[in-house]
Amino acid sequence: MAILIDKNKRVLVQGITGREGRARTRLMVEYGTNVIAGCTPGKKGEKVENIPVFNTVEEAKEEVGDIDISVIFVPAPLVKNAALEAMYAGVKLVVIIPDRVPIYDVLEIEKVSRITGARFIGPNTLGILSVENGVLGMIGGRAATASTWFKKGNVGVTSRSGGITTSIGYYLSRVGVGLSTLVHVGGDAIVGMPHPEVIKLFEKDDDTNAVVMFGEIGSSQEEQVADLIESGEFTKPLISFIGGKAAKKGTRFSHAGAIIEGDRGSHEGKVKRLREVGATVVDSFDDLWETTRKIVGKL
Repeated sequence: MAILIDKNKRVLVQGITGREGRARTRLMVEYGTNVIAGCTPGKKGEKVENIPVFNTVEEAKEEVGDIDISVIFVPAPLVKNAALEAMYAGVKLVVIIPDRVPIYDVLEIEKVSRITGARFIGPNTLGILSVENGVLGMIGGRAATASTWFKKGNVGVTSRSGGITTSIGYYLSRVGVGLSTLVHVGGDAIVGMPHPEVIKLFEKDDDTNAVVMFGEIGSSQEEQVADLIESGEFTKPLISFIGGKAAKKGTRFSHAGAIIEGDRGSHEGKVKRLREVGATVVDSFDDLWETTRKIVGKL
């Protein structure tokens, strides 16, 4: 079992004929993802990596059947329409790769996701990778790299940074800690599936025995994870590092979502809250690998 993506999920790529769409479709297909169609308005009849291209999501659905997941590679101003098109066509998971998506567009996507019963990852995400199952987006860059870097195992990763998501997976694998699924939730202030939602999925996943979480200042995602632990909704070991220790109030650290607002979202508050409920929070990012290896070795 895997969370969000497995070999049976039927995947569509919106914006498949663009430069990024073509390159990342190659990654997904070569890694084993079941990409069945793509769409770009006006490009019906073309093929990318031998995958048929259609003008719309609904047209693709009529031709190839039900679609479980859409991965979006279109310019930021077009993301809202692409996401809504997919959701109204019945797609239940939308992965929004682009950054700089207007916040009011994200709010509208969130509203429609509730109406249609869909979920979305991102925006501003590298995506999701379930080791030896499939990749949605661009984690690993190339299939050969992703296959070499990430070792199969039972540790899930959820992260607010794309580069850090890859680094955590790479270094955990190097010390012998295998991975189930890596999720980059996205770096913006509002994202479709923040840490708590991903953590809930890991709790239900039989292939995940522990989770590594990279958090940052800003928002209350990490405090909400602590609430899940306190209430018994998440029971597996959690190992975390919180970035942004040196940031002062009112400054932004790394991502649009990483900004301290008053007393909310501070590094100190997140670390304290997580430790209160029994999570392991390391003081140095480089301590994540060995700390996780030791904890997993006792399971």
